[in-house]
Amino acid sequence: MMLTDPSQKYRAFPQVDLPNRQWPAQVITAPPRWLSTDMRDGNQSLIDPMNAEKKRRFFDLLLKVGVKEIEIGFPAAGATEFDFISGLVRDGAIPDDVIVQVLTQARADLIATTFESLRGAPKAIVHVYNAVSPAWRNIVFQMSRPEIKEIAVNAAKLLRDNAAKQPDTDWHFEYSPETFSTAELDFSLECCEAVMDILAPTPDRPLILNLPATVECATPNIYADQIEWMCRNISRRDSVVISLHPHNDRGTGVAAAELGLMAGADRVEGCLFGNGERTGNCDIVTVALNMYTQGINPLLDFSDIDEVIQTVEYCNQLPVHPRHPYAGELVFTAFSGSHQDAIKKGFAAQEARNDLIWDVPYLPIDPKDLGRDYEAVIRVNSQSGKGGVAWVLQQDKGYKMPKRMQAEFSKVVQAMADESSRELNAADIWSAFQTHYRLSGEQAYSLIDYHESGVAGDRIFTGKIVHEGVERSISGRGNGLLSSVLAALRDEFGVQLEIADYTEHAIGAGSDVNAAAYVECRAPDGRTVFGVGTDADVATASVQAVLSAANGIAVRG
Repeated sequence: MMLTDPSQKYRAFPQVDLPNRQWPAQVITAPPRWLSTDMRDGNQSLIDPMNAEKKRRFFDLLLKVGVKEIEIGFPAAGATEFDFISGLVRDGAIPDDVIVQVLTQARADLIATTFESLRGAPKAIVHVYNAVSPAWRNIVFQMSRPEIKEIAVNAAKLLRDNAAKQPDTDWHFEYSPETFSTAELDFSLECCEAVMDILAPTPDRPLILNLPATVECATPNIYADQIEWMCRNISRRDSVVISLHPHNDRGTGVAAAELGLMAGADRVEGCLFGNGERTGNCDIVTVALNMYTQGINPLLDFSDIDEVIQTVEYCNQLPVHPRHPYAGELVFTAFSGSHQDAIKKGFAAQEARNDLIWDVPYLPIDPKDLGRDYEAVIRVNSQSGKGGVAWVLQQDKGYKMPKRMQAEFSKVVQAMADESSRELNAADIWSAFQTHYRLSGEQAYSLIDYHESGVAGDRIFTGKIVHEGVERSISGRGNGLLSSVLAALRDEFGVQLEIADYTEHAIGAGSDVNAAAYVECRAPDGRTVFGVGTDADVATASVQAVLSAANGIAVRG
């Protein structure tokens, strides 16, 4: 139970002695260097770490977003990590303007394995760390300050010597005094200076000094004080890149990153949507879009935020919260009537002003800049967003299911996952899609051929249908093709359905494409059934979709 006097158990974090601190008056005017740690720090925090296929999808997403520094793994952790990293190098999959980074502990054997995983890379960053805070020194390692510093010095020598054995690679180095935010500043500085003495950075070839809030234990202003203190006291400031790695244990990882940049840092490490151990890492998406709303180009492209979400959810198997800043399904949806009214008036005023400067109540960013539709802003929308299952189907097969169909089908896939107790791949999902929507296997109703006649508003469907293995000729009349098909099913087989929604799209691009059609139907008893059809002809695809829905009714009874 919670204590009535928590001071008996917990201590307030000490303030930093920093007279005349400058960061509170600073303004962020340019983006930092960004490092994505999704494929390492984020990956190691997942219940089911990414396999090679998911890691490659994530890597490709980061390239598309525009991340230029990517921590791709921990090669000494095991064969899966090592093989993926060496495979990227071997396949030439790393663009010339992107530099990959790998992490290693400060041990000779692990450092050697790390360098071997990058053999043949044109350029790379090797990141080494050791914990320096009192808790780790006294409890975990039972070592003195000189002994801890010696670990850092030896690691720096190993970086230098291993790099010399592979001179064809342009090596860069990063050192982290892990647990920096809970360590004595003078000792963190001492370890960093010792590493600098070995690696001898210059302004042209700086050393990255990562100053992590490994566990967030204080308010973000204290982290900013720590960063400014280090920037003031480091001996060769022009020869180091100060990098931030805030975690989110207190829920202020984004604030810590922003204040750390105001305090003089050059680089931010984090994960898309804040994935990471415990409460996660700093959320790169939020930090970048916060800058964007202040008129700063973050040099990261989130103009299709839904695609980013779908990929991340698929690869991490973790949902992005519907209230997540900028990205959540509900962040641009107003449920309150007064909010909706203010937003509508804001849009009208924006259009009347004919002014590029954005100023709409309740919306700090224009949803269209992120690829979102205004319709979601001004109406109640309780439907969940497109999930990883829908994204896989779209990426691998070209199907773009309507949202309510996504919600239904995701339950089918979840049941499969629960039953099989294993990861479902794209082939599993495609097989389930075909089975659930009766695109393959036995069907109660299957189309052989059809003909449509009549005039607008009075259409006649005449078709040949195989029903339970028997060919039947059927016909029906309606005000359009779909209503005439429904009339034929009702008159010939007693199947009564009403169409509640219909959508269609092309699969692929160019002249030689198929059409996909989706119907949402309602039965007299109130049940909802979805159908999907595909054909080179969109009209035929729509007929197939209606029959797919009828097959669903037949299966469920």
